[in-house]
Amino acid sequence: MVVTSRDVARLAGVSQPTVSRALRDDARVSDATKLRVREAAQLLGYVPSEAGRALSSGRTRRVGLLLTDLDNQFYSHIIAPVHRELEARGYQLMLQTESADNDTVVERLVANGLDGVILATTTVDSVVPLRLQDRGLPFVYFNRTGAMVDADATVVDPVPGYREAVGRAARLGHRRVAAVLGPSNTSTAQSREAALRDALHANGLALSESDTRRVPYDTTEGEAAAAELLAADPRATLLFCGNDVVAYGALNAAHRAGLRVPDDLSIIGFDDLPEAAWPLIDLATVGYDIAGMARAAAGLIVRRIEDPAAERESERFGSAFVPRRTLAAAPSL
Repeated sequence: MVVTSRDVARLAGVSQPTVSRALRDDARVSDATKLRVREAAQLLGYVPSEAGRALSSGRTRRVGLLLTDLDNQFYSHIIAPVHRELEARGYQLMLQTESADNDTVVERLVANGLDGVILATTTVDSVVPLRLQDRGLPFVYFNRTGAMVDADATVVDPVPGYREAVGRAARLGHRRVAAVLGPSNTSTAQSREAALRDALHANGLALSESDTRRVPYDTTEGEAAAAELLAADPRATLLFCGNDVVAYGALNAAHRAGLRVPDDLSIIGFDDLPEAAWPLIDLATVGYDIAGMARAAAGLIVRRIEDPAAERESERFGSAFVPRRTLAAAPSL
């Protein structure tokens, strides 16, 4: 027989609404009554219905994490910290995967009865933030931001990391630089390119457009672009990559071209994913606190759900250069 809240109410000697309020830790219920209700619920093996909670509170306590860049390995590293932070705050993580970023996505998010959404793969021209705002569904940006709507966000400041990386490369004698950057319709690619170019300029270096490629954050795309650059300009001694995933492809391209890393070519990534530290890869990269940024995004969406009128907040995470094997002194040409 299914145990209901009415059964708990009878055993605890209270009304059924009091049971619901007591199990929600409502301040209107005394501590003594809460204890009595909880003991009755435990004795009967009563488990509150999530659907019932949603009806009574107007919330499902479910938060979506929207991913549309499904081939980017970066996102597998944020799911666990987002889940743990939401769980600690009494919310469930609902992974929402789509192959496109459009109006249809918004309708599905709304239909899933979410309390809020973390947008992790937003493009600068995406209409999703605008549509979510129109529908009144709270959201925050993680890592990438959109141009149409200002919202709570957790982002990375690439400036300090690139200053360190370029400064180190310049001292190692690198003068001919190429780059495989991220897609130009993402805020991450835009901010990283601007920071990289500024750092190069500050060290008397430059990145020509002919030595630049912009590709999706994908290993295969990174390999193809790096191979094209290396074939077009074999004088390049240092290759910057838009993220670690792209850098993995660049390492493959160098290997296929018969180039030794770092003896013939140095490669620098961005993100410092766990795999970048593997001995077989040992990638020099620009890193930051990915897990901390993911937890912060979870905290921001809960704050926005529970206080819709709160001031907009943006948390900016610093970056730092992580020197590893793939950066060494420039070869003599």
